[in-house]
Amino acid sequence: MTRAGDAEADLLSAAMAGDRGAFERLLRAHYDRIHGLAWQLTGSRADADDIAQDVCCTLAEKLPGFRGEAKFTTWLCSITFNACRDFRRRRRAFAGFADRLAVMVGLTAPPDGRDLYDAVWIRSAIAKLKPDLRDTAILVAGQQLTHGEAAAILGVAENTVSWRMHEVRRLLAKGA
Repeated sequence: MTRAGDAEADLLSAAMAGDRGAFERLLRAHYDRIHGLAWQLTGSRADADDIAQDVCCTLAEKLPGFRGEAKFTTWLCSITFNACRDFRRRRRAFAGFADRLAVMVGLTAPPDGRDLYDAVWIRSAIAKLKPDLRDTAILVAGQQLTHGEAAAILGVAENTVSWRMHEVRRLLAKGA
């Protein structure tokens, strides 16, 4: 086992024994993994923030039960995966309830098929874009990132993101 592996094992043991400082260091060491996986699974930075916070709280409760049958990172990924699944399930149930309630009280009309058509059209139009334009549109429009944030992820200049979004709007308007 390497020194890094020994240090991780010592940190894990101390955290499991109730050392708050060790628990904090353990969270700091693995927070990006938790958040990144949640973001990949939900596709939403805001949802990933909420899920990562929940996982950190859950970890405080579940850590004493870690038996070491799998690598700690594998165990942590499974907790994060389950938290994402539960989050999506709760969101779906609440969205369905909210939709039904809005129709019942007359705030909205029942779905008439146009919303579904619009959603399919948008997905289809986005799918037809070149990969660089599609990725940019997903990050800026879908993920609500700033042009600067999208530029950092894509490894391009912020002006390039601005130009790409202009192209996306032009191409979508042309296809409408």
